[in-house]
Amino acid sequence: MKSEFDALLGDVGVEVFLRDYWQRKPLLIRQAIPGYTSPIEPNELAGLSLEEEVESRIILKNGTHPWQLLNGPFGDDDYKTLPERDWTLLVQAVDQFVPEVAELLQRFHFLPSWRLDDVMISYATPGGGVGPHFDNYDVFLLQAEGKRRWRVGQHCNIDSPLQSNPDLRILRDFECQDEWVLEPGDMLYIPPGVAHDGIAETDCLTFSIGFRAPSHQELLVHFTDYLAHQLTDDARYSDAGRKQPQDPAAIDQETIDHLQQSILQLVEDKEALATWFGRHMTEARYPDLAQSYIDEEADLLDGLNAGYALLHNPSIRLAYRVAAGGQVQLFASGEHCSVPEALLPLVQLICNQRYLSPETLEPWHQEPEAIELLEQLFAKGYLLLERDDE
Repeated sequence: MKSEFDALLGDVGVEVFLRDYWQRKPLLIRQAIPGYTSPIEPNELAGLSLEEEVESRIILKNGTHPWQLLNGPFGDDDYKTLPERDWTLLVQAVDQFVPEVAELLQRFHFLPSWRLDDVMISYATPGGGVGPHFDNYDVFLLQAEGKRRWRVGQHCNIDSPLQSNPDLRILRDFECQDEWVLEPGDMLYIPPGVAHDGIAETDCLTFSIGFRAPSHQELLVHFTDYLAHQLTDDARYSDAGRKQPQDPAAIDQETIDHLQQSILQLVEDKEALATWFGRHMTEARYPDLAQSYIDEEADLLDGLNAGYALLHNPSIRLAYRVAAGGQVQLFASGEHCSVPEALLPLVQLICNQRYLSPETLEPWHQEPEAIELLEQLFAKGYLLLERDDE
């Protein structure tokens, strides 16, 4: 049965893509979005790079040293000194600042939305690129304007040799295995660890839709930190009933076995793991920016009664989970709350729809628990009021 997302993946479709390509091998999709027109112009992207709260970089292929990295925010004068070619501007999380870019993410909901990271946009002059490299996460590279030549190479890992560049992780060896020129609407999927190198053939815009892939180190450190904060000081090592040691200075196997069981009992708590994971995967990339949307003067009920719609704060991530016993956990920006099972349809709407029309919200106006939940999210700036003028 065809999915509404199949068209994005061309002849392959979602089922085959997930089975044969996702996290396995690259895939070129010609005209994934036919006739695609970028919702942001290069000069607007450069304008974002002037802002303090926006993460941006410029990479010069031939600067004071090969592959020179400059970090933003930039000033107008910085652009006046750039050469005519061989440089790239990269701006992170453009979806948080341009709603039309954020709408692009809806096309990728055949994958868990909590895995989505952001949309990075790069503008490159002819010859511009970031050098051959590999990422530790999945990325879809959508060509939005101009032409870019992509070369795809070998599988890499932490031991793959890098150039002696002080700023960038550029591969010392690149073994090209496939090569294509992408035009507007074309898209290339690159799984983790696969070397790739994009070089602009004309002035061009490329959208990089990245997916979060926490390292095992990150998962272990953050989960154990979370567990530690849930424990009281009187939860301590215990060896009641132990035998007399043969050597009091020796740490014997019985001690290690007992210690291992104590730790395993802590980490085997699936409910704690699920709660932590939901909080961790929804943490805001820019917490200060997320907080800046709080409107202490507006009243949610007055707004809803006046015909306002609700929309997501673009800086937050949302997810939900149905826990044991039917209790619903809603995760937002690294926090969570539990709500009754009856509110599951509302929670699903909140998590899946960036825009909640007055008609969508109207059935919930007479539900006190629903209004309480919306007010909590509104007070934290996670949901925003906007009049529905359509």
